[in-house]
Amino acid sequence: MAILKVARMGHPVLRRPADSVIDPHSPEIRQLVADMLDTMRDEGGVGLAATQVHVPLRLVMFHVPAGRAEQDGPDAGGVPQSVPLTVLINPEIEPLGDEKELGWEACLSVPGLTGVVPRWRRIRYRGVTPTGETIEREAEGFHARVVQHECDHLDGILYPMRMTDLSLLGFADEMHRAQPSMPDEDAVDDLEPEAQSA
Repeated sequence: MAILKVARMGHPVLRRPADSVIDPHSPEIRQLVADMLDTMRDEGGVGLAATQVHVPLRLVMFHVPAGRAEQDGPDAGGVPQSVPLTVLINPEIEPLGDEKELGWEACLSVPGLTGVVPRWRRIRYRGVTPTGETIEREAEGFHARVVQHECDHLDGILYPMRMTDLSLLGFADEMHRAQPSMPDEDAVDDLEPEAQSA
């Protein structure tokens, strides 16, 4: 296993749509997942896309820590919406409804910056795991935001491209100084801590 170099905004691998994974069970995909997991943990992110480590394939991983899930409040059953580590190959997203919400995001590929991004509030997503299991889930709040952020990477989209008000894009430390009420660094993706990096 290895810690991989994270591509930064401007690198061509982040600007192009990723290719579909043909064989989710291949040894190369298993190795990529292991290396991405090491990289995500080393960087302190909550998500990572293969394109961010210079591999133009449709593969993402993410999790929603219990502490972050509690900020969203419980789901309909009264349970915090934490999500265990999930690896999705060839993921697809479907918005559920027209409602969007604003939230702070950061990204390992856009280091040091954070911004307010509109995202679908509720989504359904599906994909295949490296073991061949099909996953289909509905998500809302931070969970939905993380999935959308990571899957955007697979289409060559970084969060600043989704922003509607660039006055809310800035260096994270300056934004925190100016707005002490900002959420902590775990807003998404590789959402960097406090805008959590995705």
